[in-house]
This record gives sequence, structure tokens and C-alpha cells, in this order.
Amino acid sequence: MPRTKVRPEALRRKERVKAATDLRDVPEGTEGRVMLSNGIGWTRYWVSFDNGIDMGSLGREKLVRVAEWEQYLIDRERQVDAVVDGPEVAGAEIADDGAAGGVTVNGVAVPQLLLDRTNAALERLGVSR
Repeated sequence: MPRTKVRPEALRRKERVKAATDLRDVPEGTEGRVMLSNGIGWTRYWVSFDNGIDMGSLGREKLVRVAEWEQYLIDRERQVDAVVDGPEVAGAEIADDGAAGGVTVNGVAVPQLLLDRTNAALERLGVSR
């Protein structure tokens, strides 16, 4: 069966990258240089960040090329907007469950409790809607 997950292009040694998420002692957006790339099928990276921290065993999803940083931020914002605007997505309808609330997305009922939990988590993380 063919793989359906698209993996980002591998990073090379000495390539400039930024941290895509907050890492231990490395804030999001901190620049660094790839020192080592190793692994077959599950590549991990060692990066020397500009704030003096060297960190290993980082997956590709935690690193973004400096040249691709602006596009990464735009794409991430679009994904957050798609999650926040959930009920307005094509194929979503307001469920008619009386006082229970919730929505139906592609024929699957999502209870109001889960929607409330999601909204609370987004607020905790500071995601604006």
C-alpha cells in the first residue's frame, strides 16, 4: 500500500533552520545550524542553536528552514483558523439535539462537551478566534 503521508524534504548538514515549536531552553523561532543528520526512514537532527544550546534527536516537524519560515507561519495560521472555524466548514451543520448542542460534521455528531473543551484549550494556548 503506498504511503499517503507527505514528508518534508530532509535537511542537510550546516543548513540554517528555526525551531518550529518551543523546545526545552530554545524558544520558537530561534535560529540554528544543523550539525548532524542521521537515521534511515526516521531521520533525526542535531542542531546548534544561536542561543548556545545544542540539541539532538529532533524530528523534521520541529525544524523549519530559515527561507521557509514566513510561509510556515502563514500555513500554521491557516490550520488554526480551520480548527477554530470548525462548524463553518463545508459539510458541517448545527445538530438539532435540543439543549444538548453540538454539530454534525460529515454525518458524525460532535457533542457540545467536546466543542467546549476544544474552545477552553484554545483559550489556554492563547489562540485568538
